[in-house]
Amino acid sequence: MSKVGFIGLGIMGMPMARNLMKAGYSVVVFNRSAGKMDVLAAEGAEKAASVGALAAECETIFTMLPNSPDVKNICLMEGGIRDAAKPGTLVIDMTSGAPGDSREISEELLKKNIHFLDAPVSGGEPMAIDGTLAIMAGGSEEDFARAKPYFSVLGKSAMLVGPAGSGNTCKLANQVIVAQNIAALSEGLMLAKLAGADVEKVFEAIRGGLAGSTVMNAKTPMILADQFKPGFKVDLHIKDLKNAVATGKKFSAPLPQTEKVLKVLEHLSAEGDGSLDHSAIAKYYEELAGVRFTDQK
Repeated sequence: MSKVGFIGLGIMGMPMARNLMKAGYSVVVFNRSAGKMDVLAAEGAEKAASVGALAAECETIFTMLPNSPDVKNICLMEGGIRDAAKPGTLVIDMTSGAPGDSREISEELLKKNIHFLDAPVSGGEPMAIDGTLAIMAGGSEEDFARAKPYFSVLGKSAMLVGPAGSGNTCKLANQVIVAQNIAALSEGLMLAKLAGADVEKVFEAIRGGLAGSTVMNAKTPMILADQFKPGFKVDLHIKDLKNAVATGKKFSAPLPQTEKVLKVLEHLSAEGDGSLDHSAIAKYYEELAGVRFTDQK
């Protein structure tokens, strides 16, 4: 079995690389902080000395990095993937980034016959651990077909949305919807709290109806327990919404509600909460109301 490279062992990348290993793939890892490589090396992964060293020995390379500029750097820098990878190599970028950057990276890599998919995910750390992520991909049908065996390990669903850049366009739409869902959830639950209702019972009553959602089921228990261990950080959602707003301006797409919730997230980050889970949007409503969800009646 050919070697699979994985670059970026953060909250999402670590469990994703581990799931590929559990599925029997021979995984070569690279990360800026060596400690995370050591963890996977103890479980059977091979450590690479550099991005170029990894690219030289892997026919398929996954990247899971903070943002598009990071991906562009490791792909196009001197001694990076473009210089070191063999023709025919497939790069599967699972970073949430900007569609325009994904198209540029794809075009540059194809000049060396290196193929590229932008394939960001939704589901956060819990689904990365479980291998139940939702994967949205941009690229060619042939490259998507090559990636499907890996996607079946990492996610419960994978869809080719369109050509390069389309995966990240889809992810930006996803992030716009998720952020506004959390804000609406927080606002509605705070209304119930201030009106004297039992908020947990309100949640149970409405979760099976039209207002119910995966966001509601995942985030309400965190909000009511005041526990915001990050599955997806506030600062990363800020990055995604900034990319969404910038992309929206290019296509004259109106995003007024997105801009409002972006300001809420930026406020939380300025208050020192940027490393909390994005469900911490609820803290903004607690601040406005002067009441916490954990306060007793």
